[in-house]
Amino acid sequence: MRGSLWRRRTEDDPMDHRAELLPHQQITDLKQAAERIRRAGRILVVGCSGGGKSTLSLKIARRFGLSYISLDRDVFWLPGWVTRDRAEQRRIIASRILEERWIMDGTNPSSLDIRMPRTDFVLWVRMPRLLCIWGAISRWAKWIGRNRPEMAPGCPEKIDLEFLRFIWTFEEKFVPRITAGIAEHGPDVPVFQLKSRHQMRELLDLLARPA
Repeated sequence: MRGSLWRRRTEDDPMDHRAELLPHQQITDLKQAAERIRRAGRILVVGCSGGGKSTLSLKIARRFGLSYISLDRDVFWLPGWVTRDRAEQRRIIASRILEERWIMDGTNPSSLDIRMPRTDFVLWVRMPRLLCIWGAISRWAKWIGRNRPEMAPGCPEKIDLEFLRFIWTFEEKFVPRITAGIAEHGPDVPVFQLKSRHQMRELLDLLARPA
């Protein structure tokens, strides 16, 4: 269900999917990324399901006193895995981004046009797809039949082949839309890509140190 929803959200996306991140946007040094996060008031965390976006976002939110906004919990889903009307989704996002300090957990390229202009820093959790598959299955095993804190009430954890297929094809089908949305709507917003669990742990260790 979640995979098909993502496809519907992006099918009518008019962006040029050949766009690439601009060289000056790309942060490659871990210490520099940590320093940018410390200074940022509004952080966007994007990436494939199962990669660890929510866990990372919650830890950063607690560390720096940022409001945690989950697109799954606060925007997309109603009880019973019913999707909220798209116009209402955009209205909620437009309202939440006006807050002064937040970290927003969720990818959704079709709303990057309203999110990126208010974003100070993008953390792209870009883990290998096998790791994302394992992460999604592990999460399901932990929360089966129950609600995760970052998911909307009345949406107990579940998994199916369509969702796993969505994760497997994410890099090929959806990354171009993410890249295009960031480049088009936030050309001056710095982006750091986390590509391993080790790198994620290193970043969190740096952020845990006194400023």
